Amino acid sequence: MSRPGQDLRLPAGPGLPSGTTIPAAELVERFSRSPGPGGQSVNTSDSRVELVFAPASSTGFTDAQRTRLVTNLAGRTTGDGAVSVVASEHRSQLRNRIAARERLVELLQEALAPTPPPRRRTGPSRAARRRRVEGKKRRGRTKALRGRIQAD
Repeated sequence: MSRPGQDLRLPAGPGLPSGTTIPAAELVERFSRSPGPGGQSVNTSDSRVELVFAPASSTGFTDAQRTRLVTNLAGRTTGDGAVSVVASEHRSQLRNRIAARERLVELLQEALAPTPPPRRRTGPSRAARRRRVEGKKRRGRTKALRGRIQAD
C-alpha cells in the first residue's frame, strides 16, 4: 500500500508484467468538504479527496501501456485527458487519501489488462441433446398418467 505523498506503486499483473511506479509529481490531490451526516463539527474538515492522474503524459508506463490506458479509460477521462478518482466514505482525510490511491491502482490495473479472447460459440453436445429429449419424454409420460380414467 502506498502512503499519500509518496510514489504510487502498481504491482505486477496482466498487462503489467513487472509492475511500475508512478511518480508522486504526476498525481494531483484536491481536498473538499465531504457531504453527509455528522455531529457537532459537521463539514468543518476537508476530508473528501479527489485524486487526478493524466495517463497520456505519465512516465511510469511504456508507449504501448500508455496507449492501452488512454484507449480503455477514454470514457472516464475529463476534457484534458485526466482520470479522476474520488473518496469520501471515511471521516479521516488520510484514510480517504489511501482509499483514493487504492481505487486508482485498481482502475489502472483493469485498464492495462488485455482483453480476453472472444468466446467461440458452441452448441450442446449430442449426449446433452439426448438427455434433454429423454427428460422431456419422461415428463410427458408422467403427465399422461394424470389423465381422466375412461370408463369401458
